[in-house]
Amino acid sequence: MLLAIDIGNTNVTLGLFEGKTLGPRWRFATRHKKQPDECGALMLGFFRRAGFSEEDIHAAAIASVVPPFTGIVAEACNRYFHCEPLIVSEKSNTGIRILYEDSTQVGADRIVDAAAAYKLYGGPACIIDFGTATTFDAISGDGEYLGGAIAPGLGIAAEELFQRAAKLPKVDLTRPPAAIGRNATHSIQSGLLFGYAGLVEGIVARFRAELGPDIKVIATGGLAETIAKETGSITVLAPWLTLEGLRIIHDLNSGDC
Repeated sequence: MLLAIDIGNTNVTLGLFEGKTLGPRWRFATRHKKQPDECGALMLGFFRRAGFSEEDIHAAAIASVVPPFTGIVAEACNRYFHCEPLIVSEKSNTGIRILYEDSTQVGADRIVDAAAAYKLYGGPACIIDFGTATTFDAISGDGEYLGGAIAPGLGIAAEELFQRAAKLPKVDLTRPPAAIGRNATHSIQSGLLFGYAGLVEGIVARFRAELGPDIKVIATGGLAETIAKETGSITVLAPWLTLEGLRIIHDLNSGDC
């Protein structure tokens, strides 16, 4: 089985693949000070509760935007699963061409999402990842990664509003009864949820003007479904796109694709 590991700024997401089929998934908080043994024991605990053992893991692939944590997780894979993980970078064989001015500035998560989107859905496409940041990535019809846009994530916006405005409450990121909030909680929810839906619509419209009218708009990340319900701009929901991209890139680099 392939262990796919997506190390984000907030969470680490794990997924197990049997061939091309994605099986169980797990998440745990990203903590830079964890040791390899802690990470290995935690992952092994997840797998054993799902009926798997360390012998079932034959390969691993990592996409990370947290460099200090990458080596820790890689070492855990070596110690506990006896495999050297593929760590995705701009130098990996991804099936796409990266045309960013400085390819080293493209996060591994964006590379992996773009590779998955092009392989699974074709291009041109806009990929929106609702993570710690909300990223928009553009893929041409020829599989070229063109660049994109980065905005603060919805969670960051909500937390900063709570931290910096003394009289505003902390709210759940759920849909308010109406756009016109009749209390502070509903007003904040309206601004966040409908505001980000408007952000999506505005940036997608600008991408469409540059890429053409037939672009596919693919959304992933924890809040993708929540935002997709509020806008018609999103055409495909792919909650595990990053894990799928890790599987695709691993196959390309191992000759299994």
